[in-house]
Amino acid sequence: MPEPYFIFDGHLDLAMNAMEWNRDLSQPVPDIRAREQGLTDKPDRGRGTVSLPAMRAGRVGLCMATQIARYVKKNNPLPGWHSPQQAWAMTQAQLAWYKTMEGLGLMTPITDLNSLETHLTHWAAPKNDAPIGYILSLEGADSIVNLDYVEKAYESGLRAIGPAHYGPGTYAQGTDATGGLGEKGRALLEKMAELGIILDATHLCDDSFWEAMDLYQGPVWASHNNCRSLVPHNRQYSDEQIRILIERGAVIGTAMDAWMLAPGWQRGVTTPESAGVTLETVADHIDHICQIAGNARHVGIGSDLDGAFGTEQCPADLDTIADLQKLPDILRKRGYSEADVEGVMGGNWVGFLRSAWGIRGLFKN
Repeated sequence: MPEPYFIFDGHLDLAMNAMEWNRDLSQPVPDIRAREQGLTDKPDRGRGTVSLPAMRAGRVGLCMATQIARYVKKNNPLPGWHSPQQAWAMTQAQLAWYKTMEGLGLMTPITDLNSLETHLTHWAAPKNDAPIGYILSLEGADSIVNLDYVEKAYESGLRAIGPAHYGPGTYAQGTDATGGLGEKGRALLEKMAELGIILDATHLCDDSFWEAMDLYQGPVWASHNNCRSLVPHNRQYSDEQIRILIERGAVIGTAMDAWMLAPGWQRGVTTPESAGVTLETVADHIDHICQIAGNARHVGIGSDLDGAFGTEQCPADLDTIADLQKLPDILRKRGYSEADVEGVMGGNWVGFLRSAWGIRGLFKN
């Protein structure tokens, strides 16, 4: 058996699952599922795929871990908090969970080049017992009450911001919405550039995406995005958008949500089996990005596993996040070199951060 690959997952909603789904992620996935038997408040109850032991079993030693709390105005039908202050408070509860995991020695924050390199060295050691590393990312910026809060969040370890999530937002417009950034969004990008915070382009609607690409000159990635030419929907990125991200040096994380992998998905009706969604389907999206780039340096994993879905809506051959280790064989059979496979599994994200964080004066460290 070959050694399992070190995996860097570009998008995991760990604290959301802990604080809003009430999952004890320090426990094995089967134990979490067993405790949820009989619960019906969420469609993925008893079907979760992620826990810290499962990440360790799959050698997912590093991830972008989110804070997420949507603020919704009175006319917004999406679920969320009724004031930015409430949304901010929820992100701070999520931050407290990450800090609690740090206190248990289960996780460790990665905030700069030194902490990144130290963490990679620890995980390269045989039979390591290093904690799982996480880079803090804010998915949807509506919890930022005003720009002073960006400074506070940065001091707490925040290193990436996706200005939008679903629907209309305060700083940008997201999935299923239209429109540009507006004055507040442009000011947010200016503050992010000042601090060197990475712009996560994921979830930006087309109008906001193109405006952000024109305005923001700092580091850009797309933490969990698939290809519109394979699954037609505004949540995915067009080939033109993928090209500009590649030109900007971005890495694009391939997501595991089945509706983003195969066209025609009907929630609650289609199943991974009926749609034929497997990790081979994930590889199709990886391939497509690589064909546009002409190389395998701009794609990674941004699984979004347990991002409000479980085994009912992820590749049929994935039971837990540890099954990401099945991807290397699939890629090798498609002709990917060993260096390419290592890049997709995590090396491309690492290379991005080494470049971004290695620029003198870009980050306040």
